[in-house]
Amino acid sequence: MCPVKLRRAMSEGLESESFSGWTKTFTDPRLCAAIVDRLTFGGNIIETGTDSYRLATTRARAEQQAVS
Repeated sequence: MCPVKLRRAMSEGLESESFSGWTKTFTDPRLCAAIVDRLTFGGNIIETGTDSYRLATTRARAEQQAVS
């Protein structure tokens, strides 16, 4: 169940969400911490402080589908 939920969340723009916001999708704090830990292990996280093009596009597409 976790991979399906993770895939769905990523397609909804979770990659643009700060890690503290991931608990909205993954309501179990231990599960959320484990996912973040596995995704970030050995990696470098760079926060640019700019708006995400992907997030804006995903939200605009969702709004268009909601109106249609």
